[in-house]
Amino acid sequence: MKARTIVSVAVSACVVLVACACGPEKTKADTDARPSQPTTSTGAKGPSVTPSASARTEKPPAAQTGDRPALRTTQGAIQRYEQYLHAVGHEDLDTVCDVAGPAAKKAQDEGLGPCTSTYPVVFQMISPVQKKALQTATVDPQRIVVSTPDKIEMPTEAVRASVTFSETELGSCTLEYLKNNWYITG
Repeated sequence: MKARTIVSVAVSACVVLVACACGPEKTKADTDARPSQPTTSTGAKGPSVTPSASARTEKPPAAQTGDRPALRTTQGAIQRYEQYLHAVGHEDLDTVCDVAGPAAKKAQDEGLGPCTSTYPVVFQMISPVQKKALQTATVDPQRIVVSTPDKIEMPTEAVRASVTFSETELGSCTLEYLKNNWYITG
């Protein structure tokens, strides 16, 4: 019974992180301390021992836009949310904290801690089957809600994956176009 309570608390933290009430955030919440990117060189130390750390160092964040603005379209928002879903499935903390930055910052301000320490706990609560499903998940454009050209709602039922996710497992998200890209704000 105790394990079930711990899982419920962790799932609640995930839902709060991603599905917290959105506010008029205007900045990307990348203010929490992030580990520095490892440099590659010959003679480097062996692989990291933690799964999330190895997932972060094995590949760069998917579909990075660099200095170029992302598409300010519904399709651009869908691509960004799919990037987030795939990153959760791969335990790619850098990408997750980038895309969900504003929502994570709001959760941090409400006492949950920074994204870089909260999401690793969330990763541990997602089953291997669910992680695998998220790695290739897509979004059904017919099920999203375009509130404004800069704000799109991604309900849980819009996520297409090999397993079905409930609202308490994944949570609906709001994406907003801020600083030339789409970010999860609520």
